[in-house]
Amino acid sequence: PAGTRRVQIVAAEPAQVLERLRQQPGVHQATLFGQAVFALIDDNLTDAELGVPSHDVVPAEPTLEDVFVTLSRARNGDGPAADRPSLQPASKQPDAVLPSPPVRQASRVRTGFSRQRVASVARKEFLHIIRDRSTLFFSLFIPIVELFMLGYAVDMNIRHIPTVVFDQAGTQESRTLLDHFTNSDDFDLVGKVYSDAALNEAIVSGRAHVGLKIPEDFSRQLMAGQTAQLLVLVDGSEASVAAEAVNVSNAIALRESLIHILAGRSLPVETRPEVMFNPDTRSANFFIPGLLVVLCQVMAVMLTSNSIVREREQGTLEQLFMTPVRPRELILGKIVPYLFLTTAEFCVIALLMCSAFQVPVHGVFLTLLGIALPFIVGMLGLGLWISTLATTRDASLQLSMGTVIPSIFLSGYVFPIESMPRIFQWLAYLVPTTWMIDASRGVILRGAGWNELKLNFVVLSGMSLLLVVLSMTRFRKRLA
Repeated sequence: PAGTRRVQIVAAEPAQVLERLRQQPGVHQATLFGQAVFALIDDNLTDAELGVPSHDVVPAEPTLEDVFVTLSRARNGDGPAADRPSLQPASKQPDAVLPSPPVRQASRVRTGFSRQRVASVARKEFLHIIRDRSTLFFSLFIPIVELFMLGYAVDMNIRHIPTVVFDQAGTQESRTLLDHFTNSDDFDLVGKVYSDAALNEAIVSGRAHVGLKIPEDFSRQLMAGQTAQLLVLVDGSEASVAAEAVNVSNAIALRESLIHILAGRSLPVETRPEVMFNPDTRSANFFIPGLLVVLCQVMAVMLTSNSIVREREQGTLEQLFMTPVRPRELILGKIVPYLFLTTAEFCVIALLMCSAFQVPVHGVFLTLLGIALPFIVGMLGLGLWISTLATTRDASLQLSMGTVIPSIFLSGYVFPIESMPRIFQWLAYLVPTTWMIDASRGVILRGAGWNELKLNFVVLSGMSLLLVVLSMTRFRKRLA
């Protein structure tokens, strides 16, 4: 427009410069693209009056985006007066080119909820996912790789503990006792030592986690009816291994004592335990239903936590500000494609759980999928909320990991919630992952249905709604 000029301002903090320029008299337009601010200012406005160093201000030619912004503002009747003359075509028939809609209609477009605008944002996000092959690859392939790595590598049953033996007795009784240790599948004999110092050194060096010392008078005391002692040295640096070693060694010693005391007579009391749902105590049956939930959470949070940050870094966020899309429409539009993607990944992992790891599903899978949908929506809302907080992708990654790690350790996925201190038990039930893992194990292992898991569905739905509303509210504040 006559009497104006366009400039490009490159600054370290472009968002702050943008906010200052919008409050500056003589500045008609100011838009952000990447690290640069493009402004339409009065021709007589000096660089010093803009409040930025003169070497940061360079002339800029009008771009197609400037035309789009100017046309949009003129159409809505809220652009600066200097913009409107430049919009008139040579035919001098502005009504034929830019028909002015009624004010009431424009207001409805700006404030009303539109499913069409939600669909447009969802389509835009779908196209970005399809075109960004690396994101699509990592989001679909990496969770499957992690499933196989963790599913085959992690075993909750402690077996084959490396063990060294210092047998001073060297008798038939001591060899029989050692056979009971090695036949239990809990202890693997990795070597024999011939001194106390060598026994201690084997454990300190990490070559063995358990050391057995049988004293030279072991058989004499046993034959005399006295208490024959056995020294069991256990490496306590690994708590689960130490607990298993102590429990199994005590059980073997108790069994040997009963054999000598009863002398062939039957036990007065016998227990016959029956393990329900997982009779073989397979680690995969217990571990993978929780891993299914964790992998979907990581995928949902990681993908959406970069969504708005990516728009900001690429300079397209300011363009979204100029469209009629409302914050709630933008958030819902960004949730839709990732909801389809994460749900598909959930089903693929569940299929691999049944086929590759032979984990049976005792309940109805559709019940699990119905409970998983609000959980996935909540995790997508959490990722978008993180994306409104972070300004860079590195920051969004750190915030995402800050939510995933506590979810893993407080949800009962690794450690039982009942064994935690009381305050952490309360915190655990504030984590959506806790309710989803309980539902996953309930459907897959125990065959639970809607009647048993309706509380999980209600709680997850409430948490999901809260997280989505928080992301909408946070994004609205950033628009203000």
